[in-house]
Amino acid sequence: MASYKQQIRHSREELKTMKQLLNIATLLVLLCCLGGECKYMVYDTSHKIQPNKINVHLVPHSHDDVGWLKTVDQYYTGANNSIRGACVQNVLDSVISALIDDKNRKFIYVEMAFFQRWWNQQSEMLKIKVKELVNTGQLEFINGGMCMHDEATPHYIDLIDQTTLGHMFIKREFGQKPRVGWQIDPFGHSAVQAYLLGAELGFDSVFFARMDYQDREKRKNEKTLEVVWQGSKSLGSSSQLFTGIFPRHYDPPDGFTFEINDVSAPIQDDELLFDYNVQERVNDFVDAAIAQANETRTNHIMWAMGTDFRYQYAVSWFRQIDKFIHYVNLDGRVNALYSTPSIYTDAKHAADETWPLKTDDFFPYADKVNTYWTGYFTSRPTFKDYVRKMSGYYVVARQLEFYKGRNSSGPNTDALGDALAIAQHHDAVSGTQRQHVASDYALRIGKGYAEAEKVVASSLAFLTALRTSGNHENSVGTFQQCPLLNISYCPPSEAVLSDGKSLVIVVYNPLGWKREEVVRIPVSSHELIVLDSDGKEIKSQLLPIFNASLNMRNYHVKAYLGVSPSSTPQYWLGFTASVPPLGFSTYIISGAKHTDTSSTMSTVWTSDSTSDKTVVIGGGNLKLHYATDEGKLTHYINKRNLVEESIEHSYSYYSGHNSTNQASGAYIFRPSGTFPIKSEGQKAFAIIKGPIMDEVHHELNPWMYQVTRVYKEKEHAEVEFTIGPIPIDDGVGKEITTQITTNFKTNKTFYIDSNGRDFIKRVRDFRPDWDLQVNEPVAGNYYPINLGAYVEDGTLELSVLVDRAVGGSSLVDGQIELMLHRRLLFDDVKGVGELLNETICVLDDCKGLVVQGKFYIRIDPMGDGAKWRRTFGQEIYSPLLLAFAEQDGNDWKNSHASSLSMIDASYSLSNNTAIITLQELESGTVLLRLAHLYEVGEDKDYSVMASVELKKLFPNRKISKVREMNLSGNQERGEMEKKRLNWKVKDSSETKIVRGGGVDPEKLVVELGPMEIRTFFIDFDYLMMFASE
Repeated sequence: MASYKQQIRHSREELKTMKQLLNIATLLVLLCCLGGECKYMVYDTSHKIQPNKINVHLVPHSHDDVGWLKTVDQYYTGANNSIRGACVQNVLDSVISALIDDKNRKFIYVEMAFFQRWWNQQSEMLKIKVKELVNTGQLEFINGGMCMHDEATPHYIDLIDQTTLGHMFIKREFGQKPRVGWQIDPFGHSAVQAYLLGAELGFDSVFFARMDYQDREKRKNEKTLEVVWQGSKSLGSSSQLFTGIFPRHYDPPDGFTFEINDVSAPIQDDELLFDYNVQERVNDFVDAAIAQANETRTNHIMWAMGTDFRYQYAVSWFRQIDKFIHYVNLDGRVNALYSTPSIYTDAKHAADETWPLKTDDFFPYADKVNTYWTGYFTSRPTFKDYVRKMSGYYVVARQLEFYKGRNSSGPNTDALGDALAIAQHHDAVSGTQRQHVASDYALRIGKGYAEAEKVVASSLAFLTALRTSGNHENSVGTFQQCPLLNISYCPPSEAVLSDGKSLVIVVYNPLGWKREEVVRIPVSSHELIVLDSDGKEIKSQLLPIFNASLNMRNYHVKAYLGVSPSSTPQYWLGFTASVPPLGFSTYIISGAKHTDTSSTMSTVWTSDSTSDKTVVIGGGNLKLHYATDEGKLTHYINKRNLVEESIEHSYSYYSGHNSTNQASGAYIFRPSGTFPIKSEGQKAFAIIKGPIMDEVHHELNPWMYQVTRVYKEKEHAEVEFTIGPIPIDDGVGKEITTQITTNFKTNKTFYIDSNGRDFIKRVRDFRPDWDLQVNEPVAGNYYPINLGAYVEDGTLELSVLVDRAVGGSSLVDGQIELMLHRRLLFDDVKGVGELLNETICVLDDCKGLVVQGKFYIRIDPMGDGAKWRRTFGQEIYSPLLLAFAEQDGNDWKNSHASSLSMIDASYSLSNNTAIITLQELESGTVLLRLAHLYEVGEDKDYSVMASVELKKLFPNRKISKVREMNLSGNQERGEMEKKRLNWKVKDSSETKIVRGGGVDPEKLVVELGPMEIRTFFIDFDYLMMFASE
């Protein structure tokens, strides 16, 4: 309220100044009219809110995509304008000039990836003027991330990181803190956006445009386009925010767009010229304002005055807005004013209205009949995988950079962070950009990875080196990593070990609990032994590498690196690594002598070589049964928890609709039929068994290959699929899906995560906010999946976890369906103007895209599934990091630590808590984020208050100061809470909210309630790494 009063006082001062200007203008007008010709007019644009009128808040903006039809650089500089005439540099130059010309004008800007570039190119004199524009509220930063991120396909950690980069830039350069979200263009809106990337940032409101057309019409009729949104059932009203949905798109009403080539009629107010139309245009304005006011509550409405890449010649907009404000207010029926979403939010709050309550999310989104934007949940699956893998790598790299100490002059992790930030844009990780733009995003990530890889290598060299040896600096650069390990390519592990040479593998665990996982690497010899960190030989297993894997490896290595592999590995070597929390263990691979026992060679046979009707795999508690004749999975049996259930696993494809009315494309999923994918002929499947894992290999057809893997010490099935090139010789685009089917009676109900955090209940053919008219029974039931999905029948739970963003559903009771790949032959006419027909090329030889990935299956007794989903889900996102070096004799072992935890040796985090950010900032302050992984009521053991002891997290560093910050670190949490607006909500009832308390400066223990993420700045008295001895 205080800020609102300050605005009123400020407006009165402006009004006095404007009256003086008007007096001068009147004199000028009289003088020129006495001379027979009027050429100059001053427009009164100083009007503020009028309590007894409809207030039309005019918000000038430009929606600037950080890549889409053109690359981010092309959009900024105005290059490649044959695709689209868009130049963000012109937008910012032009807008700033227009704002300086008139202090009543306002403008909002969102995409810091562009603004930061522009800012760095400006003179100090202009920077001073721009800072004044920001300080007076003429220029306001809204949202404030590096991009306007997608809300369906990013992981929540990526959303936090990209927003943090933007907010820290704004705070550093302008001392400002954005307080409003502006997600106007993403194609559906997530619950995580509402509470995590909204209220937890300190936002008071969020505004967007895209929502289901059926939902919009109902809300317009009921005046519920503006609501209070509670996205988290765990955090409830403590993390809610006001939410405004535009009654149409994010542009003005028809007839009020004024880019230099737009067709809207300008106000012609010179009576000496033809087409004088002031009253006509004022009437148009008033009619549009009243129509919108009839669809919302209070006497305040907002017009988003702009759209994509507008204000390249800003005066063309501001001149007309100036005139409309002047003449509409002279007319007096409504009040028009320059405004921002912050001013609008304050006005809505001051109205003291009671608002409808919204929970869950706004997925899926359809903008008209048969047009569900659910295809992009899967589009460009390899790019989605690359972003997800590099996101996990970025977390690890920042941890290791902190432990070694940030290098001010050498390699750092910044380039990878910047590249990942713009990759969260709603036309990037979404997969809805043009191909050359997708390649540009990937190139940027690749360059960032190359620098971060050096950070990881040097940090591991530093951490593993014994201080007493004095050689840790010399060992920098000895580590190699294998980013193409997923396609069986890892030169350091494939090298033939000569006499006395050994392969050293350092395995790093970025999570706060101890992990025991199987490591798999390609090798060229079968006579190998594996030694653990104590020098003891451990059990290992050799598995054959089949031709299908080798063929894919050879082609893709040539495509990615430009050269063919110099050797061909013969086997996969698997062994179980045991790694301490936030630490590493070392394993030595060496050639076996004749007196040694060596790795166990797997037993391999094919289904046509046995007379048994059933093949059983799994050497531990989990057993999977296959029908020998058909190669089908039939039963899932866990002897530990006594789960026995019939289960089937199948594949199918949807033929993409090719109608000119609405085709399936990069955005849209519109199937015209579904077809099962069955094995071509009676192909036998291969069975591999050994002491560590069992596998079933199944080639369904020349473009689909599957491996189902069961680890002896694990109780889930891992399915590795290779799909592509999808055949299109028949002229039909195809969307490939997989189904995991049980006999569960699930009553149309299933549960899917929101950006990897909260699980949201979904019901087939149902929406909680309106009576759904079903016109697309498949596409209309698809939802974005980032972590996983599950179904339950009161007794058991079937869970499926994924390794990247995909679309999925439960279209049949007891079944979970995932879409894994898409290749389509028609554009869906949603703007990208390009077919979703990805290829990969070696020289001039181009083939359809091949996708390799994994998903994971488990069945648990009712109530037990969350433990696996949350713990293993975090391990999927943060896999063990492998680094390779060579040892000659025992020189490595004698000069390096073999195992070390960076936290107190007696300490580990609970399985319900994760460190999602550990990063040394340029200032030397350390950014720490801790996340509770469970929701309220999700698990009887882990949905409780968690605690983290900071002294044990940093045992060899003296903590001098701990400050709790908001999520993006641009203000202290206490400051944010004091400023938070409280909203009245209809039908609000909730259970007690559990949040962690303050941090005692002596005890330094952080508490976390379910689903809570807490962010801290920590200062140390010194940043000295402890001895690795």
